[in-house]
Amino acid sequence: MEWGHFDVASQREWLVTDGRGGYASGTVSGALTRRYHGLLVAAQQPPLGRRVLLSKIDASATYDGNAFDLGTNRWHDGTIAPNGYCRLLDFTLEDGFPVWTYAFADARIEQRVWMDGEATTYVRFCARAASSDVTLRLKCYIEDRDFHTLTHAYDAGAPAAVQGTRATLRLGNGTEWHLASDRGTLDAAQEWYYGVRYDVERDRGLDYTGDVYHALTIDAALAPNESITLIASTQTIGLVDGDASLARASGRCASLLNAWRRAQPAAARAPAWIAQLVRAADQFIVDRKDGKTVIAGYHWFGDWGRDTMIALPGLTLTTGRPEIAKSILQTFASYVDRGMIPNRFPDEGEALEYNTVDAPLWFIEAVRAYHDATDDTSLIAEIFDPLDSIVTWYQRGTRYGIAVDPADGLVRAGVPGVQLTWMDAKVGDWVVTPRIGKPVEINALWYNALRSMDMLAGSIGRDPTRYRDLAGSVRRSFSRFWNADGQYLFDVLDGPNGNDASIRPNAVFAAALPFRAIDQTTERAIVERASQVLLTPLGLRSLAYDDPAYVGHYGGPVQERDCGYHRGTVWPWLIGPFVRAWNNAYGSSAGVLRFVDAFGMRLEDYGVGTLAEIADGDAPHDERGAIAQAWSVAQVLQTWHEFARENQ
Repeated sequence: MEWGHFDVASQREWLVTDGRGGYASGTVSGALTRRYHGLLVAAQQPPLGRRVLLSKIDASATYDGNAFDLGTNRWHDGTIAPNGYCRLLDFTLEDGFPVWTYAFADARIEQRVWMDGEATTYVRFCARAASSDVTLRLKCYIEDRDFHTLTHAYDAGAPAAVQGTRATLRLGNGTEWHLASDRGTLDAAQEWYYGVRYDVERDRGLDYTGDVYHALTIDAALAPNESITLIASTQTIGLVDGDASLARASGRCASLLNAWRRAQPAAARAPAWIAQLVRAADQFIVDRKDGKTVIAGYHWFGDWGRDTMIALPGLTLTTGRPEIAKSILQTFASYVDRGMIPNRFPDEGEALEYNTVDAPLWFIEAVRAYHDATDDTSLIAEIFDPLDSIVTWYQRGTRYGIAVDPADGLVRAGVPGVQLTWMDAKVGDWVVTPRIGKPVEINALWYNALRSMDMLAGSIGRDPTRYRDLAGSVRRSFSRFWNADGQYLFDVLDGPNGNDASIRPNAVFAAALPFRAIDQTTERAIVERASQVLLTPLGLRSLAYDDPAYVGHYGGPVQERDCGYHRGTVWPWLIGPFVRAWNNAYGSSAGVLRFVDAFGMRLEDYGVGTLAEIADGDAPHDERGAIAQAWSVAQVLQTWHEFARENQ
């Protein structure tokens, strides 16, 4: 990888997290390209309420009487200054943490970033090679803003309270936080820098210029192999011991990999990129005040019920951490209301959002997967009543028209203006893919849930008859989805305009889930059609490429992006259901790992070391959306292990 090119290094982004919703992230070049970038982005109501506090640190070096910039910024007029990216020799991940190597004259400066503790970021610079001392100057830029916004300079004073090698910082009347160094001199600075250009925000049709405040300058002379370590934290900073902190962080990474290896015999022959996905999986698991939850994606997602349940097996069970799965399931069981789990946990003060028809059914599937992996019937007994209430309320009828149709036993759902399935894009009051009626994947999930409840009830001595009878009704009616003209399943039955014959990936679930209401001939027809018009190396398109409504590129302003979100955009997480459907259809897992191989070659293309939310439907399928998505990572990780195990 030629990291010393601005476009190459600025289009690759890195991420580290603190396990509580906070993170540090930026581009490999050092330029800020998103409003979400920052070295300290703290979750003030974990895992939400995230604020950008420390935007970045720009380093420069003096060596043998010459000055060298290591930082990089792009300004509103397109100017790149300073241009430290030109001196970037290498970038890599070590234990999942980003490491830069800058070269000038005969010197090499290494920079690394990690997090250790709540809202606590460490930044270290080390003179790895030099024939004499290197003097570093580190300019610290601060903000205090919600990470969805940008800063525009104001006159409020923001002096740093400096005492020795420590400083307390507050911009205006905002959040108080702390910065400390293990060496050098710290001096307060009071200087606004105007017009930073956030290129990705410009491409997204959003406000894309902001200002940053130079609050602190740190100077330190480093002899060869000496380093300087900085800590930025919302917590009170004690002893600055970078070695001990890095050892703790690396130890946590080693423990994570050891748990995975103990759980997965195939780990011994896994390629290096699979081990990296194990590290990436951990970034999504965070604390909520009442247990564990899953951040759906970085940078802007919170914890979403649907995403959590789809991702849970891959993030926790595949990685050998069933105790985390249990905590997450207990957390969500406590939020079951009228047979539904929250679609989204909003920020502080906002009401829970229950606008999802599939999340409760994915919840049951996650519980089934947990039981299958652990044989833990104690959890089943503990949360069985909330699980049972899902079935009861779906029969009775719950929010947004979600109810079982007594005529055929299938679940119908939807009211105008509300998006209920995973295809949930909405522009103003317009739901792009409303799917009102009886969506195919909802009924595949409903059948799977009923069969799972049959099994779970039996495991704890409860009567399974009701679930068994309901499942029988669904199975008898599921043939209604068969579209003989298209040799595929209808996407939605009994909608306002009749049946929807669009070729979407949703039919794949009917062939992929553990319990299926169709025969193998139908499974093969689904897989063959999906292979022809939906399959790409990075997942399945959300609409067939030959559909008149197909959109092959995801980009532009908000409305344009949302209109294309589920009309051709590729979703990497769908590769898991597709591979399982393939295996079920053909009765053989031989060779299916070829469907996930391409992901290993893309780990340096967008979010370095992780997998993106989406990609363009058209080749070369450039990654788009969030740089790191929980269900993308989870499904690829889970799928590789499922079929690596079967093909040992």
